[in-house]
Amino acid sequence: MRRIFTLAMVAGALIVSACNTVEGAGKDVQSAGEAVEDVAK
Repeated sequence: MRRIFTLAMVAGALIVSACNTVEGAGKDVQSAGEAVEDVAK
């Protein structure tokens, strides 16, 4: 039971960190898109 709990905690931590990484990458892409849009104007 203890091993299952530990694995669940590790899996949860990985999922949360992956979501934060994807969110950060999305913000970077959005910033780059806005910069291109400003240059195009």
